[in-house]
Amino acid sequence: MDEDAEMIGKRDVIVAGRRAGEIVAEPQLHDAQDLMWMEQVARGDEQAFRRLVERHQHSVKAMVVRMLGDVHEAEDIAQQVFVRVWQAAAKWRPEAKFTTWLFTIVRNQVFNEGRRRSKRKESSLDERMENHPELLEADEQPAPDEVMAKGEWHRKIDAAIAQLPEQQRMAVLLRTFEGKDYDEIARVLDTSVSSVKSLLFRARHSLRASLCDEDA
Repeated sequence: MDEDAEMIGKRDVIVAGRRAGEIVAEPQLHDAQDLMWMEQVARGDEQAFRRLVERHQHSVKAMVVRMLGDVHEAEDIAQQVFVRVWQAAAKWRPEAKFTTWLFTIVRNQVFNEGRRRSKRKESSLDERMENHPELLEADEQPAPDEVMAKGEWHRKIDAAIAQLPEQQRMAVLLRTFEGKDYDEIARVLDTSVSSVKSLLFRARHSLRASLCDEDA
C-alpha cells in the first residue's frame, strides 16, 4: 500500500458512490468514451453532454462537498462545473484525460468559492449521511456494529481532511478517493509532480498527527 494511502488508514472510505481506492472497471474504455462524447459535445450534441454529466456528476459533487464542507452548495457548484464544460467544449483539446480537465474546472470553482467565503461553513459527515446517503453508498450492507465502528472512523478521517490546507486537501482527495496519479494531480493543481509529492507528504503527517490525537 502506498504511503499516501496509509495516511488516512484503511482505504475503505466510501465516496462518490464507490469504495475509495477501488479500481474502476475498464478505465481505458471510460477514457475513450469520454473523449468520444466530448468530441460530440463540441459539435453541440446535448445527448452526449447528458451522458458525460450522468457519468461524472457524482464524483464532482462528492469532491465539492469534501472541499467546501457544504452539502447545500455542492449541487449549485457542480452545475456550474458542467456549464463550463459545455461552454468550453469547442475549445477543449485532449491533451490529458477528460477527468483531469474536469477536476481542473472543479478546482477553479471550489478555490474561487473558498476565497469568497470569509469563514468556511463546516458540514459534518453525519449530515451528509443523513441528507445525501448516495454519497456514501456501499455495495454490501454490513452489520450494525460494523456500521457504527466504520462511521466513527470515517468521521475522524473526514474531520482531519477538512482541516488540511486547500491544496493539500485536494491532492489527498484526488489521490486517495479518485485514484489519480501524480502527473494527473499536478495537471489539476497546475503545479509540478515534485510539488504534489511534497503536498501529499505534508498532508500525510498532518493527518497521522490529527488521527493519533483523536485516539489518544
